[in-house]
Amino acid sequence: MSGTVIALERFEEAGKKIAEFLQADLSIYSDQAFPVAFTRPGPIVAVMSTGIAVRSIATLLKDKWSDPAVVVVDPGLTFAIPLVGGHHGANELARDLEELGLIPVITTATERAGKAAAEVVAGQQGCRVLNRDSTVAVNAALLDGDVPVYTVAGPAMVIAGPGVTLMCKEGEFSVGLGCRRGTSGKAVEEALRKALVVSGISEGEVSVYATTKKKAHEPGIIEGVRALGGTLIFLDDAVLSRHPPESPSRAGAVGLAGVAEPSALATSRKKELVMRKTIFGEVTVAIAR
Repeated sequence: MSGTVIALERFEEAGKKIAEFLQADLSIYSDQAFPVAFTRPGPIVAVMSTGIAVRSIATLLKDKWSDPAVVVVDPGLTFAIPLVGGHHGANELARDLEELGLIPVITTATERAGKAAAEVVAGQQGCRVLNRDSTVAVNAALLDGDVPVYTVAGPAMVIAGPGVTLMCKEGEFSVGLGCRRGTSGKAVEEALRKALVVSGISEGEVSVYATTKKKAHEPGIIEGVRALGGTLIFLDDAVLSRHPPESPSRAGAVGLAGVAEPSALATSRKKELVMRKTIFGEVTVAIAR
């Protein structure tokens, strides 16, 4: 495991024991210990009281999808308490510490009910969640009964409601695209290939291709993405509006602030554009990490 164990100086020996077991780095608690650990990959184990840990991380927390998992371990090495990121590795880490004799204190509702949350299923399948807001409804439904998991092999199109969590195989990049009405599949394919070459990205590094649902009946986009063997999803206006474009756009003609950049950003993990909106003939492409 890559990660960090932070221990109060008086509990250094307990911290060393956990760090050795997890093959993690050990840091002695200081004002900068947590801020530094938050910039490093991997989870954090805090050997201290929950009060100290809570006060230390409170101002560092931003988003459950990007914050590291944090597990608090008492100095007597009796309990392992997932503090944040239960569905993002903290629960699993607490259970791993059972091998040292610690008791995992799991408080997330789905795990207490013996169910795997949507985020957990995504991790087990080597996938990431595209429409993150959906997990609230899906995880709540899990408490009332079983929620089916469907696997769709591509090429395919999926139309899903807001209460359906969409997952796709892990990939570094998301590609957003738009085109003029009637653009051919060959033109879309060539534009996408050029965009990937210009960006130095291989087809295998693309997780998903995305566009507005207003283009769901545009055969050129469907055929172009299919030619690359990619996964194509259509996003509704509410999703796109949460990711305003960085470049000027003519998408106002279809009632949107933009298509390519918002689509790429909405389906990406880090929300960082690596290629701003670029026009290739009748096709507009943007790529985000």
